[in-house]
Amino acid sequence: MTRKFWTCAVVLLMSVLVIRGTGLAQNTTAPDQLVSLNCGTLIDGNTGQARSNVTIVVQNDRISEVRAAKDSKANAGAVIDLSRETCLPGLIDTHTHVLLQGDVTAADYDEQLLKQSTEYRAILATVNVRRALEYGFTTIRDVETEGAGYADVDVKKAINNGVIPGPRMQVATRALDVTGAYPLLGYAPNVAVPHGVQVIDGTDEARKAVREQISHGADWIKVYSDRGYKVRQDGVLDDIPTFTPEEMKAIVDEAHRERHKVASHAIGLQGVHNSVEAGVDSIEHGDYIADEDMKTMVTHGTFYVNTIYVGAYVAEGRAAAGSPVWVKMLSIHEDTFRRALKSGVKIAFGTDAGGFPWTENPAKEFAYMVKWGMTPAQAIRSATASAAELLGWSDQVGTVEPGKFADIVAVPGDPLKDITTLEHVDFVMKNGSVLKKP
Repeated sequence: MTRKFWTCAVVLLMSVLVIRGTGLAQNTTAPDQLVSLNCGTLIDGNTGQARSNVTIVVQNDRISEVRAAKDSKANAGAVIDLSRETCLPGLIDTHTHVLLQGDVTAADYDEQLLKQSTEYRAILATVNVRRALEYGFTTIRDVETEGAGYADVDVKKAINNGVIPGPRMQVATRALDVTGAYPLLGYAPNVAVPHGVQVIDGTDEARKAVREQISHGADWIKVYSDRGYKVRQDGVLDDIPTFTPEEMKAIVDEAHRERHKVASHAIGLQGVHNSVEAGVDSIEHGDYIADEDMKTMVTHGTFYVNTIYVGAYVAEGRAAAGSPVWVKMLSIHEDTFRRALKSGVKIAFGTDAGGFPWTENPAKEFAYMVKWGMTPAQAIRSATASAAELLGWSDQVGTVEPGKFADIVAVPGDPLKDITTLEHVDFVMKNGSVLKKP
């Protein structure tokens, strides 16, 4: 046999190994060929209603038609049988950290920043974005790298260029906080240590940092608005605000001037209030939100990204490490969530994946949202149409309808009856490519 033959054979074998190594099925459909997904049930994201026996026609990376199966004389192109499945829009997680592997304790966090290089953390991130896809999340917003600089921009670029499999991403790069407020902390003053954020002080530094991050690829600006949590006697979760109101307003003004949005890590009373007054676009975590601030959020259309599961996951560990307030914060968070739901605050699904290990399925968040008062339909909408609205991508993702990206997942059950079904996604299509099959 010729040398050319063996060279081709080796290249083919290596390609197969690379594909198999991803853990994801690959789309073998030729360009321009139509694909028909025959769904037993469809929850399209527009309403809370389920439709039976629906065919979704996909052409290239877009949905071209959604119709009742009985209206189709013949399926178009290749056919994928999902007749025993419930199909949904690709899920969206609006609060992740793909460069973080869990930080229940300060030691977990310190070890990652002190012992893992940015390059190694970026390699782990490529595994995490693949996992996100396998869980059914075809879109994510990654709200900062926790000390890994602008590595999230490169992960996003690698996905967009087809180098690695992963969700479509919006990224927030380095995030912002003030001197002395964010880990790493507690080391001797003469020991220089890295920090998980870009440290700034004053309005001039704030504006400069926003410009810098946007110039290096930030889609969002992330701010840490509070720290040092304690429960007052009246049950209010108090905090120590980080930025002054003037600094917060400068950050928001500069970001909005450059047509970018601001996400605020705000857990307690004052952090939330300062963030809402400054005009941020989303409150992240929001364990306690005062009623007046909720009214302002409704008026301004400010989103609430509640991240319940991570609080439950880290509570016991942090309590054991000397911070019992995290256990008390869970009941406060539940009350806040129920009040926000009743008041009409916009809620978008977010998990803080990375705050807990990526080996944990972020879809566990859904069960907490339903337990705390949402209907399954509302919880699904928070991770589809509502999440797409927060990202400004309502015209591209979030619902199953013609013209949108063919991001579709399926589960073997009815999530409107049992929301935990969403923890068992067994079909994933992103951009018309089948990445996981039952």
